[in-house]
Amino acid sequence: MEIPVTDPQVRAFFDEPTNTVSYLVWDPATKRGAIIDPVLDFDLASGEADVRSAQAMIDAASEEGVTIDWVLETHAHADHLSAAPMIKAKTGAKIGIGEHIKSVQKIFRPVFADHTLKTDGSDFDRLFADGETFAIGDLEVEVLHVPGHTPADVAYKIGKHVWVGDTLFMPDYGTARADFPGGDARQLYRSIRRLLSLPDDTKLYLCHDYKAPGREEFRWETSVGEQRRKSVHVHDGVTEDEFVAMREARDSDLAVPRLLLPSIQVNIRAGKFPEAENNGVRYLKIPIKPVSRGIEK
Repeated sequence: MEIPVTDPQVRAFFDEPTNTVSYLVWDPATKRGAIIDPVLDFDLASGEADVRSAQAMIDAASEEGVTIDWVLETHAHADHLSAAPMIKAKTGAKIGIGEHIKSVQKIFRPVFADHTLKTDGSDFDRLFADGETFAIGDLEVEVLHVPGHTPADVAYKIGKHVWVGDTLFMPDYGTARADFPGGDARQLYRSIRRLLSLPDDTKLYLCHDYKAPGREEFRWETSVGEQRRKSVHVHDGVTEDEFVAMREARDSDLAVPRLLLPSIQVNIRAGKFPEAENNGVRYLKIPIKPVSRGIEK
C-alpha cells in the first residue's frame, strides 16, 4: 500500500524592493519548519541593513507555533542579501545550501580579491548533494541540483511541492538569466526539463516575480503542467538549441542587478558580512574596471 505524503503548510512573504519571495514551510504534524531564501533589508545608498522582513517571518512562525530548524538557500542570490545569520542567531536553525556553492566561492574569491573568504563551503552548516534527503519534522525533503542560473542552484522537493529558486519564473514571464559567472543556458534548459518531468500537478514555488506586461498582481505559485503548456520560454516543444539562442540573446541586453556586488560578497559567506574594522564598521568591496584611459591614474 502506498503511504500518503503529508502536505507541508506554506506561508509566502513578498519583498517588493527586491521582487523576492521567501517562504515559511512547516510540517503540520510536528510543527517543525524551515525558512527558504530569507531577505535582509538593505539600503544600498546609505549602507543601512535591517531585519524587518526576517523578523516578520520569525513572528509568523511563532504565531503558528512552529519551531524553525532550517534556513534553506536555493543558491547564492545576486539581487538581495540573505538574512540567514540573523534567523540562525534567534532560532538555532542550521543554514543549508547546495554543495556546489564551493564552485561559486572559488569563482568570486579572486573577483573581490578576498583572501579571507573560505572556498570549502564551511560558512554553511550543511551542504546538500543532488538526490540527498533530509527531514523537516516528519516531512522528507529531496534536494535537486538544478544548475544553469548559477552552478550551485538547488530545488527543494516535498512530495508534490517544489521550491525552485530562480530557475523558473511565472509562465508569462519566463526563466532565469544564465549570464552570471559559472552560469550556462544549456545547463539551465536541462535543469528546467528535469523539473518539468515531474507530474503536472506538482506545485512550483518561485523566488521572484516581476509582473509580466498586462498582469496587475504579483504571483509566485505555478505548476509543472502550467509551465509545460504556457511558459513563454520553455513550453513543450521548445528545443534546447532554441532556448539557448533565446536565453543568450536576452541576457546580452539585461542590466546588472542593483545589489549584485554586496549580495554576492555576503551570500557566498552564508549571509555573513566581513569582520568589522577597528572602528566597528564592516565594509564591502567594489571592484573598479576602467573602461577608458586615464581612470587608472
